[in-house]
Amino acid sequence: MIEVNDQDGLLIVTLNRPDKANSLTEAMLSDLAEVVEGADPKALILIGAGEKVFSAGADLEEARAGLATSPLWERVSGGLAAMQCPTIAALNGTLAGGAFGMALACDVRVGVLGASFFYPVARLGFLPQPSDPGRLAALVGPARAKMLLMSGAKWTAEEALNFGLIERLVTRENLMSSARGLCEPALQGDAANVRAIKAMVR
Repeated sequence: MIEVNDQDGLLIVTLNRPDKANSLTEAMLSDLAEVVEGADPKALILIGAGEKVFSAGADLEEARAGLATSPLWERVSGGLAAMQCPTIAALNGTLAGGAFGMALACDVRVGVLGASFFYPVARLGFLPQPSDPGRLAALVGPARAKMLLMSGAKWTAEEALNFGLIERLVTRENLMSSARGLCEPALQGDAANVRAIKAMVR
């Protein structure tokens, strides 16, 4: 399920299905899309429940039934990318498969020590979601994007940091405080100015 907690303008969105590695169902994706398309917070943090996995991507049973190619993935990532406020992916563990799209669409990605990163679409016989390769290549470069998507490479957290996939690597205990710290200017200062800066970077 998707949990949404508004803390005085900071919207914390949690993928809460830890017993299934936070794998995403159609209903969860639909809820996520509605949240990011309809919300207008000062800042947003996207995080997974539990201590090992941010998200394993699509629920396997639903993926086989067609979820792997659903337009909902693109709705979620497009909605996140269009948000005017700062968006932080607080990657509390491993990031895999289709869940890459929502992390790539955020402004900043903070990962934890011990996490791994892989997007095995080539092995599974699927294409990545349409916007994912471009966003990935913009962060890590075309060759590394091809390595991740075409060869099924699995990156460690340290490699993800060195390659530019994540911007900060922290201990699990410091993850939320680090993510929240990145939001402070928008929460405590002039949110409109922060949004203007984001628009200028785009």
